[in-house]
Parts: sequence; structure tokens; C-alpha cells
Amino acid sequence: MAIPRQLACVGLGTGALLLIPLAAMQFTDEVRWTLVDFILAGALLAGMGACYVLLASRMHDRAQKAVLAIVLGIGLLAVWMELAVGVFGTPLAGS
Repeated sequence: MAIPRQLACVGLGTGALLLIPLAAMQFTDEVRWTLVDFILAGALLAGMGACYVLLASRMHDRAQKAVLAIVLGIGLLAVWMELAVGVFGTPLAGS
């Protein structure tokens, strides 16, 4: 699959994932995302997805691609947790 098509899939996947909290906000008061939350989440998801596509396109070994996916996934989760609840106590920490 060509890189532009893969990047389009990343964009569609990001949009689909962002529909989950949007739908949840319609049914419960426990999910309260603002526009900034959606923008940051979209940037994180799309950025990590684009990084994977661009870096994995240079790799031919499946094991290397798997390690790349794991490392990027851990990085994404660490940033997401910090922004959400402040796990590490940085100035970016959320509530």
C-alpha cells in the first residue's frame, strides 16, 4: 500500500476513534471532553500513526515493525495518561 493511502487510513482511523468519546458524551455525564481535548487526542493519534507509517515503510523485518509499534504505543499511552490524570506530575498534568 502506498504511503499516501496509508496516511489516509491513519486519518480515517483517528476520526473513527474520536467518535467513541463523542458518542459517549451523548449518553453519560461522566465523559466531558472539550474541543481542546478532541484536538489534542486527534493530534496524538494521528501523529503516532503517521510516525509509524513513515518509519515502518523503511523497515522490511516484521519484528522491527512490531517493536516500533510497541514503542510508539507505549509513548502514546504515557503521554495520554499524563495529560489525562498527571501520572508523572509534569506541568502538563491533567486533573
